[in-house]
Amino acid sequence: MAAFTLVLLLLLSVSTCSFASDPSPLQEFCVATKSDVLVNGLVCKDPMLATADDFSFSGLHIPRNISNAVGSTVTPVNVAQIAGLNTLGISMVRVDYAPYGQNPPHTHPRATEILTVLEGTLYVGFVTSNPENRLISKLLQKGDVFVFPVGLIHFQHNPGLTKAVAIAALSSQNPGVITIANTVFGSSPAIAEDALAKALQVNKSVVNYIQSKF
Repeated sequence: MAAFTLVLLLLLSVSTCSFASDPSPLQEFCVATKSDVLVNGLVCKDPMLATADDFSFSGLHIPRNISNAVGSTVTPVNVAQIAGLNTLGISMVRVDYAPYGQNPPHTHPRATEILTVLEGTLYVGFVTSNPENRLISKLLQKGDVFVFPVGLIHFQHNPGLTKAVAIAALSSQNPGVITIANTVFGSSPAIAEDALAKALQVNKSVVNYIQSKF
């Protein structure tokens, strides 16, 4: 009986891990096409109609405008840009950072991210889940690589006087992004100020001020 229980627990753990990211494809590729049918992913078009354009994207080498409030711009290359990524469980981004700019704290609910610095210096890190909430961080130079585990809050900050550029791969065709400040203070309708003031242990006037920024 003990052996049976051990095997059952092992099978459950394996099955849990197998659903931690996008499911494995059941065919060579499934180029996404517009459809009124709602599925967990995107509907495929006839594979005989697939072309090279369904599997390519141009322009990732072009620097982006970084004159915004946070001093960074993320250029995604996911299934919305490359239809052929549908069901393949992978995507990527380019991130441009102004001097002292940052990609603010955020999470990807469906993907682990692996980031490589192409230019400049980046201070990066992620925070483990409750109750430890431990910061794991590092200063990266050109050519350095860092991994952000799926679902954990993470960030990148450019501490230098020059621009920085990074490229990252993510383990989902559509990883999603939840920017913490935008979500908490910029929701529509807004979260009640009393609730946020208590959660953050600050005065309601502080909550009002921050919400006004979003």
